[in-house]
Amino acid sequence: MVRDVDVAELTRVVSELFQEACHRLPKDVTEALVRARASEESPTSRDILDRLLENAELAPREQIPLCQDTGLAVVWVELGQDVHLVGGDLYEAVNEGVRRGYAEGYLRKSVVRRPFTARENTGDNTPADVWVEIAPGDRVKVSVLPKGGGSENMSRLTVLTPAMGRQGIIDYVTKVVDEAGGNPCPPLVVGVGIGGTTEKTMMLAKKSLLRPVGEPSSDAENAALERDLLESINGLGVGALGYGGTVTALAVHVESFPCHIASLPVAVNLQCHSARRGQAEI
Repeated sequence: MVRDVDVAELTRVVSELFQEACHRLPKDVTEALVRARASEESPTSRDILDRLLENAELAPREQIPLCQDTGLAVVWVELGQDVHLVGGDLYEAVNEGVRRGYAEGYLRKSVVRRPFTARENTGDNTPADVWVEIAPGDRVKVSVLPKGGGSENMSRLTVLTPAMGRQGIIDYVTKVVDEAGGNPCPPLVVGVGIGGTTEKTMMLAKKSLLRPVGEPSSDAENAALERDLLESINGLGVGALGYGGTVTALAVHVESFPCHIASLPVAVNLQCHSARRGQAEI
């Protein structure tokens, strides 16, 4: 049986999710920061982690954004195949949700319309970066990721030769984090996509950031690679905000997909310590 869903509900949910995400860190993120504070050996980085935890406590209480950079709005809509959207266009409904959420939440608008000429601000943080996936069932699952520029700017993509294999992936991802230094505001969540085509692997890396911090991949090989990557990255000594220390990353999330026999695409999408996200079902 087909279920009607009014796009006005989608607008409401998107607005609420972005406001909540920009003001309140998910519990798994704060818990990861607490663990990092306990294991960090550098006094300077421990002090920084204390300030980050204090910020995470104050932001929702004072209704102040966790970070002044409230990001470009990335939205995934998992649309049940038995859902019939009524009342308007899906993409416009999402953009209206972003528009309302950023206005009502007093969130910074960070989108420019022309990326390489005038760079004039659109004034409402739209258009959002919207991705729609069809899924079984009669529900609509909405996931949001306010993606800040500092961490997004450090994203990287390469296509390794297949012969470089697993060690080549570890070397490349570690190099990306090392070269990024303090720019993406560590301690990080490191999203890694492997396989598919170049656009597929970039999306795998970004979507991995929706996973609870430190939750291992359900795939045993991916999970083992996550552990080895985390050890390699935390051996760099970058530390909190680049001031040196033993915790450069809170977690590494790996997602993989089959690829062409001649290719080994690898993407890295870094998320800062303010690992904001939100999710709801309609």
